[in-house]
Amino acid sequence: MTNQALKVKLLIVEDEILLANDIANRLSDNNYTIVGIADTATKALDLLSKNQDIDMLLIDIVLKGDRDGIELARIINDTYNIPFLFLTSHADSYLIERAKSVRPYAYLLKPFNDRQVSIAIELALKNFAIKIPERQILGKKTFSPTENQVLQIKDSLFLKKNQHFERVPIEEILFLEADSNYCTVYTRTDRFMYSVGLNKIEAQLPQDRFLRIHRSYVVNINLVDGFEGNMLFIGDNKIPVSKSHKETVFRLFRTI
Repeated sequence: MTNQALKVKLLIVEDEILLANDIANRLSDNNYTIVGIADTATKALDLLSKNQDIDMLLIDIVLKGDRDGIELARIINDTYNIPFLFLTSHADSYLIERAKSVRPYAYLLKPFNDRQVSIAIELALKNFAIKIPERQILGKKTFSPTENQVLQIKDSLFLKKNQHFERVPIEEILFLEADSNYCTVYTRTDRFMYSVGLNKIEAQLPQDRFLRIHRSYVVNINLVDGFEGNMLFIGDNKIPVSKSHKETVFRLFRTI
């Protein structure tokens, strides 16, 4: 996969064009891909229909046109299975109650800075991945940008690299390797290191595709090229199979 394909793809829905362009520039500088900018809900829905790989939306609550951002969010909930966060400079109780009704996954109060934008995006992805929307839209956040984040959304893992997330299709993951208190995720084109245990990341992977073959290794069984003795070959890598897992592993490959 190309580096461009790994970038998280965002749609900005904001009718203040100068602000929208500013947000787009900030996010582009932080390795996010901006699929488009829409100043109305209608334009946003058109862009969504033409770009099925959009990962997330940033939506201004107050939009010009027949639908505001809350009504757009309701359509996204009903039609698309993707996260969104709200942008707003309004804090009146009626608007907040309406916004809470569509279960946003994060929010940004205008004005905001680069750090706040990045944290809000990470928070929304995290909340969406664990299916916990931001019910208290102005509530206190417990998210820290220094947290180790491994998020599963649809058929991809969102993996943290250099202070931003990259979207890695699960089918692109070769194997996981544990080393002391660290775990490294190896993909076809890159690797991601985390200061978490192997079990935590293994739990995010589909059990029918990934198999523990050693206390330090979990492999994508669909990408095993061959084996010899107690070693599995995955691309240019030789992965050891421990005695305790050997019977289970090689019984599986004898049945393929």
